[in-house]
Amino acid sequence: MDSYDKEILNIIQSSFPLVSRPYAAIGAQVGLSEDETLTRVNALRDEGVIRRLGGNFGSRELGWRSTLCAAKVPEDKLDAFVAEVNSHSGVTHNYLREHEFNIWFTFIGRDWEFVESTLAAITEKTGIKILNLPADKLFKIKVDFKIDDE
Repeated sequence: MDSYDKEILNIIQSSFPLVSRPYAAIGAQVGLSEDETLTRVNALRDEGVIRRLGGNFGSRELGWRSTLCAAKVPEDKLDAFVAEVNSHSGVTHNYLREHEFNIWFTFIGRDWEFVESTLAAITEKTGIKILNLPADKLFKIKVDFKIDDE
């Protein structure tokens, strides 16, 4: 990565411009054209430096509900269980862990009834019981990675 890439990464982490041509705005900040900026962002995505570009919304503030889920999934059922879980658009994270509860995922839905019915449907389809662990208290930590030449 050169200094342009690093500047672009610093901007898009938390200051992504909410305008009709964001890559032109980012380019103007770093001294590149819109096309050059977009080409660099795409290259960083292709290289795996950028994993995801998208908005983060306050689900509670929007009236939605989320929960952390865990499941004990036998190895021979892992692929099918993960495929079923991931087929639901409300899944925001899904991880394999070395633990008795080896699959952990988060799920968000428009209300608790929807969340609970979706988890029940996954259990019904897969035969795997899901541990539903809604948060009692929410902790949000903002993390930006300052990327510089040092």
